[in-house]
Amino acid sequence: MDEVYKFLKENPIFFVATEEGDQPRVRPFGVVSQFEGRLYLQTGNVKPVFKQMMANPKIELCAMGKDGKTWLRVAAEVVLDPRVEARRQMLDENPMLRSLYSEDDGIGEVLWLKNATATFSSMGGEPRVVKF
Repeated sequence: MDEVYKFLKENPIFFVATEEGDQPRVRPFGVVSQFEGRLYLQTGNVKPVFKQMMANPKIELCAMGKDGKTWLRVAAEVVLDPRVEARRQMLDENPMLRSLYSEDDGIGEVLWLKNATATFSSMGGEPRVVKF
Protein backbone atom coordinates (compact mmCIF):
# COMPACT_ATOMS: atom_id res chain seq x y z
CA MET A 1 0.00 0.00 0.00
CA ASP A 2 2.86 2.39 0.75
CA GLU A 3 4.11 2.05 -2.83
CA VAL A 4 0.64 2.80 -4.23
CA TYR A 5 0.33 5.83 -1.94
CA LYS A 6 3.76 7.10 -3.03
CA PHE A 7 2.92 6.69 -6.74
CA LEU A 8 -0.35 8.61 -6.31
CA LYS A 9 1.36 11.39 -4.36
CA GLU A 10 4.08 11.70 -7.02
CA ASN A 11 1.48 11.61 -9.82
CA PRO A 12 -1.41 13.43 -8.17
CA ILE A 13 -3.96 13.48 -10.97
CA PHE A 14 -5.61 10.10 -11.26
CA PHE A 15 -8.94 8.97 -12.62
CA VAL A 16 -11.61 7.06 -10.73
CA ALA A 17 -14.15 4.89 -12.54
CA THR A 18 -17.56 4.03 -11.14
CA GLU A 19 -20.79 2.96 -12.75
CA GLU A 20 -24.22 4.52 -12.96
CA GLY A 21 -26.68 1.87 -14.04
CA ASP A 22 -25.05 0.37 -17.12
CA GLN A 23 -22.94 3.44 -17.88
CA PRO A 24 -19.29 3.74 -16.78
CA ARG A 25 -18.34 7.12 -15.27
CA VAL A 26 -14.77 8.40 -15.02
CA ARG A 27 -13.52 11.59 -13.41
CA PRO A 28 -10.25 13.07 -12.16
CA PHE A 29 -9.29 12.96 -8.49
CA GLY A 30 -6.23 14.53 -6.95
CA VAL A 31 -5.95 13.66 -3.27
CA VAL A 32 -5.20 10.59 -1.22
CA SER A 33 -4.36 10.03 2.40
CA GLN A 34 -3.05 7.28 4.63
CA PHE A 35 -4.74 6.77 7.96
CA GLU A 36 -4.53 3.82 10.35
CA GLY A 37 -2.91 1.60 7.72
CA ARG A 38 -5.50 2.31 5.03
CA LEU A 39 -5.49 4.29 1.80
CA TYR A 40 -8.25 6.91 1.58
CA LEU A 41 -9.99 8.95 -1.13
CA GLN A 42 -12.15 12.01 -0.51
CA THR A 43 -15.24 13.46 -2.20
CA GLY A 44 -18.38 15.38 -1.38
CA ASN A 45 -21.60 13.54 -0.59
CA VAL A 46 -23.55 15.88 -2.88
CA LYS A 47 -21.64 14.67 -5.96
CA PRO A 48 -22.87 11.95 -8.32
CA VAL A 49 -19.59 10.03 -7.80
CA PHE A 50 -20.40 9.61 -4.10
CA LYS A 51 -23.89 8.33 -4.87
CA GLN A 52 -22.44 5.94 -7.46
CA MET A 53 -19.88 4.59 -4.96
CA MET A 54 -22.57 4.07 -2.34
CA ALA A 55 -24.76 2.19 -4.85
CA ASN A 56 -21.83 0.04 -6.05
CA PRO A 57 -18.65 0.28 -3.99
CA LYS A 58 -16.46 -1.35 -6.66
CA ILE A 59 -14.18 1.22 -8.26
CA GLU A 60 -11.05 1.33 -10.32
CA LEU A 61 -8.53 4.12 -10.40
CA CYS A 62 -5.75 4.78 -12.87
CA ALA A 63 -2.76 7.12 -12.74
CA MET A 64 -0.11 7.77 -15.37
CA GLY A 65 3.45 8.39 -14.24
CA LYS A 66 5.01 11.75 -15.07
CA ASP A 67 7.53 9.86 -17.20
CA GLY A 68 4.72 8.86 -19.57
CA LYS A 69 5.93 5.25 -19.48
CA THR A 70 4.56 3.91 -16.21
CA TRP A 71 1.05 3.68 -14.86
CA LEU A 72 -0.90 2.30 -11.96
CA ARG A 73 -4.35 0.75 -11.86
CA VAL A 74 -6.10 -0.10 -8.60
CA ALA A 75 -9.29 -2.15 -8.41
CA ALA A 76 -10.95 -1.97 -4.99
CA GLU A 77 -14.09 -1.54 -2.97
CA VAL A 78 -14.62 1.74 -1.15
CA VAL A 79 -15.80 1.81 2.46
CA LEU A 80 -17.21 5.00 3.96
CA ASP A 81 -15.47 6.09 7.17
CA PRO A 82 -17.75 8.46 9.09
CA ARG A 83 -15.17 9.38 11.74
CA VAL A 84 -14.10 12.99 12.09
CA GLU A 85 -10.54 11.81 12.73
CA ALA A 86 -10.35 10.27 9.25
CA ARG A 87 -11.73 13.44 7.63
CA ARG A 88 -9.30 15.57 9.65
CA GLN A 89 -6.34 13.45 8.48
CA MET A 90 -7.40 13.92 4.84
CA LEU A 91 -7.72 17.68 5.28
CA ASP A 92 -4.45 17.99 7.19
CA GLU A 93 -2.60 16.00 4.55
CA ASN A 94 -4.26 17.88 1.67
CA PRO A 95 -4.73 21.46 2.96
CA MET A 96 -6.06 22.75 -0.37
CA LEU A 97 -9.28 20.87 0.45
CA ARG A 98 -9.92 23.18 3.41
CA SER A 99 -11.23 25.85 1.03
CA LEU A 100 -14.00 23.38 0.08
CA TYR A 101 -14.56 21.19 3.14
CA SER A 102 -14.19 21.02 6.89
CA GLU A 103 -14.20 18.07 9.28
CA ASP A 104 -17.76 18.71 10.38
CA ASP A 105 -19.43 20.34 7.37
CA GLY A 106 -21.68 17.34 6.67
CA ILE A 107 -20.51 17.29 3.03
CA GLY A 108 -16.91 16.04 2.85
CA GLU A 109 -16.61 12.26 3.00
CA VAL A 110 -13.62 9.94 3.15
CA LEU A 111 -13.59 6.39 1.86
CA TRP A 112 -10.90 3.75 2.29
CA LEU A 113 -9.90 1.12 -0.24
CA LYS A 114 -10.76 -2.46 0.72
CA ASN A 115 -9.64 -5.65 -1.07
CA ALA A 116 -7.43 -3.59 -3.33
CA THR A 117 -5.42 -5.02 -6.20
CA ALA A 118 -2.85 -2.60 -7.58
CA THR A 119 -1.14 -3.26 -10.89
CA PHE A 120 2.05 -1.35 -11.69
CA SER A 121 2.75 -1.35 -15.42
CA SER A 122 5.31 0.11 -17.79
CA MET A 123 5.88 0.18 -21.51
CA GLY A 124 7.68 -3.01 -22.42
CA GLY A 125 7.74 -4.35 -18.87
CA GLU A 126 5.86 -7.07 -17.09
CA PRO A 127 3.02 -5.88 -14.83
CA ARG A 128 3.56 -6.22 -11.09
CA VAL A 129 0.61 -6.82 -8.77
CA VAL A 130 0.32 -5.71 -5.14
CA LYS A 131 -2.68 -6.52 -2.95
CA PHE A 132 -3.67 -4.66 0.20
